[in-house]
Amino acid sequence: MDHQFLSNTALFEGLNENEINSVLSCLEAREVSYSKGGSIIRSGSETEVLGLVTRGSVNIYFKLFQGGNRVIETVFAGGVFGEAFSSLSDREMIWNVDAAEDCTVLLISADRLLTVCENVCSFHQRLIRNLFTITSRKNSELSAKLMHTESKSTRDRLMSYFSEQSHKSGSVYFTVPYSRQQLADYLGVERSALSNTLSKMQKDGIIQYHKNNFKFFKSRF
Repeated sequence: MDHQFLSNTALFEGLNENEINSVLSCLEAREVSYSKGGSIIRSGSETEVLGLVTRGSVNIYFKLFQGGNRVIETVFAGGVFGEAFSSLSDREMIWNVDAAEDCTVLLISADRLLTVCENVCSFHQRLIRNLFTITSRKNSELSAKLMHTESKSTRDRLMSYFSEQSHKSGSVYFTVPYSRQQLADYLGVERSALSNTLSKMQKDGIIQYHKNNFKFFKSRF
């Protein structure tokens, strides 16, 4: 277990390596490795754990009735998943969680995390505050995603997304954290439509990009 890595994550922020080592035992935490495509949590199952990705990435997705999947979120190393359901009395998952690539996940008992131990240790309380902050941030990100996907056209969805990324970076320059397929899934569009629209936007002088590095000319739309 890489305690130095954990100390730099949002969940364990503010805890030193000794405190992390103590709290992991209390939380009944275990680290599990998955191969790409491996199932971590299935929809319809009850989950009593939340996960922290320590290596690689995982996809949270909804299986469509007409076939295919709709990716809700890609969680990268340091990110948390499953917290929205593991803390509810009805813990039945409506989404699936699979390994987007070979990955390692730290699985943590939600009950043990949300129930302060008899010692009322300050670092356990800090962990709960950190989880609340993560949940609040995710709610904000979900609201942003809903804003990006309310438009029908791929260009308008990209415009909305790039505006947000530029605002976050405080610059016209920013790096997109997704691959092209992941960005297409995030915005709910076909990958071919995404690629074609990006090319057209660059020809129109709205953006410049190389791989995942973008420059967004906000004054040109």
